Parts: sequence; structure tokens; C-alpha cells
Amino acid sequence: MTARILDGKALAQILRAEAQAEIAALTATLGRAPGLAVVQVEGDASSTRYVRTIGKLCETAGAAFRHALLPADSAQATLDALIAALSADPAVDGVLLQLPLPAGLSAEQATLQLDPRKDVDGVHPVSAGLLAQGRPSFVPNTPAGGMELLRRSGVELRGRRAAVVGRSSIVGSPMAQLLIRADATVTVCHSRTADLGAVLRECEIVCVAAGRPGLISAAMIRPGAVVVDFGTNVREDGSLVGDVDFAAVAEVAGAITPVPGGTGPVTNAMLLRNLVLAASSFVTR
Repeated sequence: MTARILDGKALAQILRAEAQAEIAALTATLGRAPGLAVVQVEGDASSTRYVRTIGKLCETAGAAFRHALLPADSAQATLDALIAALSADPAVDGVLLQLPLPAGLSAEQATLQLDPRKDVDGVHPVSAGLLAQGRPSFVPNTPAGGMELLRRSGVELRGRRAAVVGRSSIVGSPMAQLLIRADATVTVCHSRTADLGAVLRECEIVCVAAGRPGLISAAMIRPGAVVVDFGTNVREDGSLVGDVDFAAVAEVAGAITPVPGGTGPVTNAMLLRNLVLAASSFVTR
């Protein structure tokens, strides 16, 4: 068996085009372009590259982009005040705090300064609480993208057995909540799960966000299962690999996301969707 490849690049192009049309309509309604502000504290090169990508994404889609860059030695109070100020700015519809932060700065504390109505990364406790209750909320972009990839690929979730490997607050846990909302029966696995392979072989959907390259082998996967790999691990040679042994698992699975080119491109496109939702809510504030 050779798995069907769930092409995130192709879907991201569609999602970006949809967002661009919605942003154009909102620009006409608001009298200004929907605005995204990204707060970054200097010190991480990969963060700088990612923020540059977001800026280009916004420019292409017609959204306003503001890069709020702080020095690496900034105090917590300075970071908190900046996020609070952007949250209060009527020209800013969405605020994203770029992680990681330098040692000594608390992302949790900074996030609390964010207006939940502008939480386009879905990280505020209010967003997490609404998601847990099954109520409308901003969903973290990575699991939201994974769900969109499954939905648009025609993968049936209702009544299916699903496993999520990883329980982080930004990928694993919200992904489990979204799968439950889609009527899947979900098992959350983690570093203390005994006999991980035995659990996964019972499941028709396997989503992996563990941060461990090659963790999932072909022997762990039920024949025909759908495998969604959220892993982004950089090898010493600079290449990017997921948490799944792609070549081996692709011979067993029914469908699989590649790394790169799977969930990553869709994650960025979902950020635009959350910005559209935030700007749309501005109209009714």
C-alpha cells in the first residue's frame, strides 16, 4: 500500500485566496485593511524568519502588518505594556506573540495582557476555555490547519477512533478537542503512555505532535490509517523532518501528511482566517 499524500501546499494556496477575498471585502467595510501586529523580542533567528514570512503573507493577502520588535534585554513590564497597547489600538485586529521568548520573560504573563477578541493565535486562556466547552473561539492555527486538511481531503471523522500523540496546549490538546467536536473517539497519548504502538494500531486517525523525529514507525500504524504529522524537527544538515518515519509509514497508511509541505503551510493560512474572524468581530463591537 502506498499512502495518499495530503498536500498542504496546495490547500494553503486555496485558503490564502479565500482569505484574500474576505480581507478585500472587510477593507471596504472597515475603511481600512484588517491589521495584524506581531510582537517579537530579539534573540531567536528562526523567529525572525517566521515573522518575515507572516509579513509577506499579510502583504500578499492585502492585510496591514505591524512588526513590534523589542530588544532582547526588555523587561516583562515593557512586553506586557506593548501587548496591552496593541490590544487597545482600534487599527489592530489581531495580536500574535512570537515565541520563544528570552529567558526571564513569561509568555503566560504576557498573554494575559492580550484582548481575547484579538487572540489570532488561540493562546489566551479564554480561547482555550471556550474551545474546551465546544463554543466558538479562536483555535490555535496548527491544529486548526490539521483539521482543515482532514476535512478538505474528505477524511471522515465521525465515529472514527483517533489518537493524538502529544498534549501541548498549542497543538496536542486543542487537536484532541477539535477531533472530539467532530465526533471522533479520541485517545491522548504522551511520554508516559505504555506501549504506544498498541494504542495507535487501534486507531484509524493518528495525529502526532511530540517533537521527536522518527518517533512513529510503520509497525505502530494500522493499515489504511490516516496519519497527520505536526512535527518540525531540524536535522544537523538543516533538513526538516517530522515525528513520523515518513517513508516507512507511507507504505502502510492510507493517507499521510509530508514534512515539509503538509501541516506547515496550512498553519500559516489559518492565521489569515483567524485575522478575518477578528476583524469581522470588530464590525459588531
